[in-house]
Amino acid sequence: MKRRRFIKYSGLTSTVALVPGFIQALVTPFNQLAFQGKRLVIVQLSGGNDGLNALVPFRDDNYYKLRPKLGIKADTLLKISQEAGFHPALQSFKNLFDNGHLSIYNSVGYPNPDRSHFRSMDIWHTGSNADEYFNTGWIGRMLDANCPGSEKPYYAIEADDTLSLAMKGAEKSGFAVRDPEKLRNALKDPIYSEIQKSNTQLETQSQLGFLYKTLAETTSSADYIYSKSKIYQSSKSYPQHEIGKSLKEIAELINSGIESKIFYTSMSGFDTHVRQLETQNRLFGIVGSAIETLVEDLKASNNFNDTVIMVFSEFGRRVKQNASGGTDHGTANNVYIINGVLKKQGICNPISNLEKLEDGDLIHQIDFRQIYATLVDKGIGFDHTKTLMRKFDLLDFI
Repeated sequence: MKRRRFIKYSGLTSTVALVPGFIQALVTPFNQLAFQGKRLVIVQLSGGNDGLNALVPFRDDNYYKLRPKLGIKADTLLKISQEAGFHPALQSFKNLFDNGHLSIYNSVGYPNPDRSHFRSMDIWHTGSNADEYFNTGWIGRMLDANCPGSEKPYYAIEADDTLSLAMKGAEKSGFAVRDPEKLRNALKDPIYSEIQKSNTQLETQSQLGFLYKTLAETTSSADYIYSKSKIYQSSKSYPQHEIGKSLKEIAELINSGIESKIFYTSMSGFDTHVRQLETQNRLFGIVGSAIETLVEDLKASNNFNDTVIMVFSEFGRRVKQNASGGTDHGTANNVYIINGVLKKQGICNPISNLEKLEDGDLIHQIDFRQIYATLVDKGIGFDHTKTLMRKFDLLDFI
């Protein structure tokens, strides 16, 4: 196999972040691996979802004063307390709330917030301070710290074609796959079989040797994930949208018994500078239905209690509406935690205070890394200080 020819066909390996010796453990038979702790499913609402119109503080007069056109009328809300109610399109979240499956944290953010999509998402993905720049993600560092030598195979899968920064570690990273069958079939091209049969002993220390080995491990991992994806076929009706397809894929993998601890997916479109009312009404209906269907799927296979779902966005929106029928980039936002055996249910901290703002924005009450730390320590069962590189006070939702 000539070097140039190999490089030409090795592009596929760039769509998944793998480290030799780590993902190879995925091919270990399921019955030789013991699942412990909870799985984590992360749903990212990209663009900056307007949390104030998702969970509306209808008793606060400031809400309607600052949003005379965008404010959701109180008599249309799905009320969950004497002061807050869900957007009418979030009946699914109201159902989860009524069943005791939802914890809501208001005004989640971080000190010195950044209103840039890219920078704020980097901060959420890496778990850094606003003045720090990391090139590894919080999940990737969790893998680095807790998977030495692959003797404990904990894995992270992202339902996408590319891997988020959150999933990238210094030594180990997650696996990005949108369609297990498509990835597996792509790797059945004869050229990849030829690559894997090639003698690479003389190049094991080179970049090319790394690529050879990575491709071999990609193939074995793709075969494993594909085989697991065929064990359980969901009969649930997910929304005909990318987020519906992703969550259906995640449900099928979890219900198949795959040895993965973390699943990550995202939905775009939440940057509502204009036409926010129409956009949110449509997006909330889709994502809410997709998440509720995922819950039903996991319940049917007795996997819901062992799975924690977190829904977040990189920032909220300005409290005051803009002149274009929307809202601009803001700061703190709601985070939703969904599970079958929550220790703290419902609204877990005070509703956002619209009387006390900072430069027209919400002031954060909860550091988002407290939520991460709780998920790492109490959920998955690792030490969050190794993942977040500092200590945070834990919360009590699980």
